[in-house]
Amino acid sequence: MRHLKGNLTTLVTTVLVLVLLGVAAGFVWSAVAPPTQYVLTDIGPQPADLEGQSLIAADGWFAVIGAVCGLVCGVVAYLLSRARPVPAVLGIAGGGLLASYVASLVGSSAKGTIQASAAGGLTTSTSLGLTAHGVLFAWPVVATGVFWILEFVLTYRLRGDA
Repeated sequence: MRHLKGNLTTLVTTVLVLVLLGVAAGFVWSAVAPPTQYVLTDIGPQPADLEGQSLIAADGWFAVIGAVCGLVCGVVAYLLSRARPVPAVLGIAGGGLLASYVASLVGSSAKGTIQASAAGGLTTSTSLGLTAHGVLFAWPVVATGVFWILEFVLTYRLRGDA
């Protein structure tokens, strides 16, 4: 029973820490990603940038921030969880996905502002949003990948020395 309690503690602690990191990552994302500009017309809001570069940039910044967080989390989880690797990997996989979702919610909670514009109507700068939802997987995939790469490399070295 004590073994199960230790594994559960490792899993829950890992998930909670990653969710808190997700809040911080959301604030970082909202600070570095460019907001999308829209023009308010009679038929509704229309993107001011017809090519959608700001939408792509927001997704790209989210993926980069998630990958960096995943890299750090994978290394730290490996270093801190030598006694309980399985709950740590489950924690960084599930916690990383949950942290990515929390980061997207926090980052997209910024309020838009409406400003006067030229003859095209009013312009508005909206809060961030993800258009490529696959970037939510950057954090957990990188974290678990780094964890298992470290595990393989270091275990392989130990097997070779024996």
